[in-house]
Amino acid sequence: MSAADLALLHTSPVHVPVFDALRDEGHPGLRLRHLVDEDLLARARAHGPAAVAGAVTRALAGAVADGARAVLCTCSTIGDVAERASARVGVPVLRVDRPMAAAAVAAGRRIAVVAAVESTLGPSAALVRDEAARAGGPVEVRALLVEGAWARFEAGDTEGYLRAVAGFVDGIRDADAVVLAQASMAPARGLVTSAVPVPDGPRTGLAAAARAAAGALAQADASSG
Repeated sequence: MSAADLALLHTSPVHVPVFDALRDEGHPGLRLRHLVDEDLLARARAHGPAAVAGAVTRALAGAVADGARAVLCTCSTIGDVAERASARVGVPVLRVDRPMAAAAVAAGRRIAVVAAVESTLGPSAALVRDEAARAGGPVEVRALLVEGAWARFEAGDTEGYLRAVAGFVDGIRDADAVVLAQASMAPARGLVTSAVPVPDGPRTGLAAAARAAAGALAQADASSG
């Protein structure tokens, strides 16, 4: 890795081309290194995110050893675990959904958090509440599971998965914003017909991580100079 590179920790390989395309579109000078470990999500779903804290920290430390200036975790289930490891690995570690949560809080008080994997709901709802506390305003969070959607994703029916997510979002009432808690859900935004705001998690998450990597590089250059 070069000094300006950003590492991304994924729990599914489907995210690799998504973030490569976002990099090409908005951050052409940024070099990405993708780390994919599907077992992290499987173990976190079975035993809770804390069960993979050690493995996540080791993965992050490996990325830093290879030269990463920052790391972006694209899995919401383990995002909090990854974020908490930042001090231990010595570089900024960001979770992809934090900027999205901040945008949702800015849109209004009533936030619907939608996920296809139940283990994602708790961490994502907690993140929205954390962002609301940072903003200093009250928030009402509803955590909603799209039943059956993840089975379609695992079966390779991506189109059916995204249609199920979009249809579910279109049925939500009394929400000021909807948070699509998993990065794999992001393309469903284009299928949603409801007027409720649905912030773009991968795009805003990558932008925040790119800024963090650039800032860390600038700080390192200033220190060495």
